[in-house]
Amino acid sequence: MMPLPLYAPFAAPARVFTLANAYGMRVTISERGAALVSWHAPDRYGRTADILIGYPYDEPVDRDHWYFGAVIGRWANRIARGRFELDGRVVQADVNDRGNHLHGGESGFHSAHWHGELAHGGLTLSYVSPDGQGGFPGNVTVQVFYQLDDDGCLTIEYQARSDAPTPINLTSHPYFNLNGGSGDVGDHMLQIDADYYLATDPAGIPVGRAPVAGTPFDFRQAAAIGPRLRWPDPQIRVAGGFDHCYCLNDDPRARARGTRLRTVARVVDPGSGRQLQVATTEAGLQFYSGNALGGLRGRAAVPYARHDGFTLEAGAFPDQVNGRYADAAILRPGQVYRQTTIYRVSLQC
Repeated sequence: MMPLPLYAPFAAPARVFTLANAYGMRVTISERGAALVSWHAPDRYGRTADILIGYPYDEPVDRDHWYFGAVIGRWANRIARGRFELDGRVVQADVNDRGNHLHGGESGFHSAHWHGELAHGGLTLSYVSPDGQGGFPGNVTVQVFYQLDDDGCLTIEYQARSDAPTPINLTSHPYFNLNGGSGDVGDHMLQIDADYYLATDPAGIPVGRAPVAGTPFDFRQAAAIGPRLRWPDPQIRVAGGFDHCYCLNDDPRARARGTRLRTVARVVDPGSGRQLQVATTEAGLQFYSGNALGGLRGRAAVPYARHDGFTLEAGAFPDQVNGRYADAAILRPGQVYRQTTIYRVSLQC
């Protein structure tokens, strides 16, 4: 990786790049937060619509507390109280969510100006995070590569190196609505290949692994999202919907051993016929049902409502740095962090 300027608040105008395939699909990506801005895809009738929700392109970055489409780092998801132990010393990361650390803090990767370059049939975005950013140690050099193919696969490949031990957990945070914004996502049919999820406390911190069987979290067979939001389940009540990590692999150390890329989730919108498949190398998949979108003004003509979008964010487990697999989440000098996630949009057969 080539050396790049260190982090600075987002000031220069962000360039926007478009990747297109042979079948009318277009994905727009901004240097601001290395973010997916829009994804235009046809429905079963050939009508094209944007299946991502978010802000207008020129929205001030300091208002982005929803992380629309952005790359998240250094730590995606939450760290309890922002505190963890690293090689015998306590590290205090920034606290920005109910007393906990969330998504890299206020100065996380989502708020950075990345450098984009079209090459090798895709787009590479690069960034250098300085020692101390968000409270994390080490200078970290990051590259994210986006590529869109004619099968509707948007491949996202992450690489990172650090000059000091530091936690790394990167993800992409697009909010999908496969009906193109004509309604909420309640009728979307979701399937997740996981037998367990992480139950949480009211602040979103995991309190233990729980079986999905017999709960609204059981998406091993495809089920509509909307009815599950109304189940009288304490975990649904505490989060106002879904905001939980599914355990795709019980041992997060598998990533360090080169976990194979496998399909872990599928979502179908019955009305448009669009379907989204998610494949990843990661052990966790955070499903968020857009519980806090109500009243938010984005690109749509009217404010968003609750559950107008959903996210499926692949990464390590939340608060993993304080758990039994903490070492698997630490990037050390001489090592390379690698992660691959593929979002594929197609039409239901």
